[in-house]
Amino acid sequence: MAPPARPVWTGQIRLALVALPVKLYSALDSKEKISFNQIHEPSKQRIRYEKVAPGVGPVPNDEIVKGYEYQKGRYVLFSDEEFDALKVDSKKTLDMVQFAPADTIDPIYFDKPYYALPDGKLADEPYRVVREALKKTKTVGLGQITMRGRSYIAAVKPYEDGLTVETVHYAQELRAAKSFFDEIPTGKLDADLIDLAEELISRKKARFDASKFEDEYAAAIERLVKKKIERHGELVLEDQEEPSKDYGDNVVSLVDALKKSLAKKQGGAEAAAAKSAGKRPKAAAEKVRAAPRAKAPAKRAKK
Repeated sequence: MAPPARPVWTGQIRLALVALPVKLYSALDSKEKISFNQIHEPSKQRIRYEKVAPGVGPVPNDEIVKGYEYQKGRYVLFSDEEFDALKVDSKKTLDMVQFAPADTIDPIYFDKPYYALPDGKLADEPYRVVREALKKTKTVGLGQITMRGRSYIAAVKPYEDGLTVETVHYAQELRAAKSFFDEIPTGKLDADLIDLAEELISRKKARFDASKFEDEYAAAIERLVKKKIERHGELVLEDQEEPSKDYGDNVVSLVDALKKSLAKKQGGAEAAAAKSAGKRPKAAAEKVRAAPRAKAPAKRAKK
């Protein structure tokens, strides 16, 4: 499939003196999902919103500016020209100034992915050289990129037969995890339970395949919209598809489930050991019975 007609960014990725011209295309599908409008039910007219100021009423767009509330009810106002003057120059070069092992970057930092394609035939060779070098060193090239008047950290990564550029969050953009997790209790855990949980995980372990997952809510909405149209707008409340699994009274805590599995596992092991031990004497006896008896030595005749 050919890439979209317009790239979101055009420029160069640089590795020291090696420059490769590229075009970036969003890796995310921009296909619109179903969206809804608010409707006045009696008249079937769409609800429209007016921008109003208390005591003034509706106001035109050219009288609206951005304001920052620095004190309750007090604002400093900014014009569009002031924001335009603040925009970072749209630099067209992504210098890879650092290379980090791919497994040292926490996935929580990654934001939006873009496919990077070579821009022109002369870019093909340096593009492939950089791709292979990143693959062999298992590293990610890091630098900064400017798009839409904003500066981002950018990670250049090999992906399948090409390269991707992924924007990366700045450290100050992420909330500290400790403030969320510091009340989780600590203490020694049952090693057997951890082993059993690992075993259950191992059974379901597989390479990630995004095609195995579906946006179930979006699919349900599409089915509902289709059914609504087919029924000319009448109420649709009955289940349209198979209901989701309801475990009812069978739901148990993870610890309880693991303990039951552990007990079952230990019981099975003990039974198997006892069974195996019970078989050994019988087998040994059969072996003895099956073995040919040695002939008794002949008595010497008396002279």
